[in-house]
Amino acid sequence: MLRAVVSVALRTASVRSLSKTVAQQQIFTPMIVSSSNPTFQIRQFSAKAPLTKKTLEERIVLVLSLYDKIDAKKLTMDSDFTKDLGLDSLDHVEVVMAMEEEFGFEIPDGDADRFKTPRDIFQYIADKEDVFE
Repeated sequence: MLRAVVSVALRTASVRSLSKTVAQQQIFTPMIVSSSNPTFQIRQFSAKAPLTKKTLEERIVLVLSLYDKIDAKKLTMDSDFTKDLGLDSLDHVEVVMAMEEEFGFEIPDGDADRFKTPRDIFQYIADKEDVFE
């Protein structure tokens, strides 16, 4: 008798917990796309902000100055990565990866090998992106 009562109680408890889970999933499911949320549409379908030569140069210098191994006092647009800043080949790869992340496109290895100064990166990005005066 006790065994039958315990069995029924366990089945009832498991059905209740299962139904609560289903109900909670329906209540707490976030709505990703909504026609009443215009900011979602604006963010997804708007163009990038225009890139000027000044902002491009500032962003390149900022990314490079945030790199641990580069002394910000020695950093100019014409500083040589190897001679002036003391970067090795692994550091060069990390700098290129940081630039790819900052500007949102991949830089092929053949092109990245030609970067000797921040000005080379500037010229490359200016050629690839729409840069205004």
